[in-house]
Amino acid sequence: MARTKQTRASAAPGAGTMFALRAIGLVILARWLFSMGEMDPLTALQAMASSPWACINLVFLFLLIFLPGAKARAERPFHPLPQWLRQALRVFAFLGLLFAVWSVGAFVWAAGWRRAFNTVAATNGWLLAAPTLYAVVVWICRPRALWRTNIAARRFAIGRFAISIDAVTRTAIVWAESRKLGQYDARELSLRWHDGTERAAGMPRAAQAVDLSGAQPATMPPISNGHATLERAGVGGLLRRPKVELMWDSPAAAGHNRQTVFRTPLSTEGDRVAARALDASLRQA
Repeated sequence: MARTKQTRASAAPGAGTMFALRAIGLVILARWLFSMGEMDPLTALQAMASSPWACINLVFLFLLIFLPGAKARAERPFHPLPQWLRQALRVFAFLGLLFAVWSVGAFVWAAGWRRAFNTVAATNGWLLAAPTLYAVVVWICRPRALWRTNIAARRFAIGRFAISIDAVTRTAIVWAESRKLGQYDARELSLRWHDGTERAAGMPRAAQAVDLSGAQPATMPPISNGHATLERAGVGGLLRRPKVELMWDSPAAAGHNRQTVFRTPLSTEGDRVAARALDASLRQA
């Protein structure tokens, strides 16, 4: 009899993020309970009730361990958490990071480096681990797009915005992190390019667009698309990063013509590649 081959079920995208957040919450909770175990239980409860920071930490640990509303889904690989939970964890973790850095800095300033090193060794490195854990939570919950750019699937990620284009219905859906901004006709969307001096780029040049359907590349006429600003982006440094603006120009929407859907800087090379591919895809729609 032929034996069926058993395959291991792969975890859904986003499950690792949820596991990491819960692990960090359990580590912080265990260390907190260990510190409270050295005190009298009644005294510890009275200190917690009279400390606003302890109440904030309790709410933060509850959200971090239980993750209400979180669910790993394949269509949202980078956003298993609901938007409100991600923002709440980011705010609480940032406050915890500031408090931990301030506490450690004040202790080092008052006690000196030698005693601080001895304290770090006595606490098994917790004085350095606590700010690091808060910083990791802030980094995990940072603003980011819903998915990575996949040109073949017509999914684009620019900054914290994500755009998906349906070639059959010629519609485009725009997301800001995990929040849906709207659904538009792809033929009514266009990209507007800005250089670091806040001027709309207007250098006409011939561009060769990639046919996303698999056909031969098509040469487009000279257009004012601002791609030349990307080549000059490194000259001005971080203060002159180029920006891209997604415009919606619908003749059917009276009073809403030429509306800005989003505007975001192109901070990485991946954003620049995604912007070029999105521009080519919108012109082919």
